[in-house]
Amino acid sequence: MTNKKILAIIPARGGSKGLPRKNIIDLAGKPLIAWSVQAALDSKYITTTVVSSEDDEILTVAAQYGARTVRRPDALSQDTTASEPVIAHALREVMKRQNEKFDYVVLLQPTSPLRSAEDIDAAFDRLFRSDADALISVCQYDKKVLKTFLQNDEGYLHGIANNSYPFMRRQDLPDVLMPNGAIYIIEVDAFLKEEKLFTSKTIAFTMNDESSVDVDTLEDLQMIEKIIAVS
Repeated sequence: MTNKKILAIIPARGGSKGLPRKNIIDLAGKPLIAWSVQAALDSKYITTTVVSSEDDEILTVAAQYGARTVRRPDALSQDTTASEPVIAHALREVMKRQNEKFDYVVLLQPTSPLRSAEDIDAAFDRLFRSDADALISVCQYDKKVLKTFLQNDEGYLHGIANNSYPFMRRQDLPDVLMPNGAIYIIEVDAFLKEEKLFTSKTIAFTMNDESSVDVDTLEDLQMIEKIIAVS
């Protein structure tokens, strides 16, 4: 355990084009957002769990499952709204409301229901053992992406990373890590400097493919239900 104050923010917008009302759609008997709320509440490190939304129903469901809530302005609830301003708004609201500072903020997107409290705590353990100030959860990605090319404005090719990788043996290429959207942790002071989740001292926390499944479509939801049913 630690005496650090850690705020978990779960952003849950009401609108969703791909899967309507996605954040409160039923998943194995409870709303999708409830899975992330429960994981945060079960974490041994997280001290405050907040759901940020502009949607009354989502805020009500979040409170029913034990989260505190922050009403998000409509200006921060658009399709094009990035995560960082939403986090900054919720962070400042909670700090003002509770009259306290937090050491870390962790973003837990509700579309990652298979990310568990154990995953969250293991990510914090990794961060605390390092000299980093931020962490992003990832999964292994196919190395062959490093062999691809981009085309510049003149129509000439250049390697996506450099001009050597496209001609190297696959087994000689470095590992490629893809953010899985499940866990983003950063020191509050580092975040507030630029309101970015990534710093020059960001480390990875690798999760398996199963825990990394993200809900974007009905097919994703059905896949996760099958995983839950056999686990």
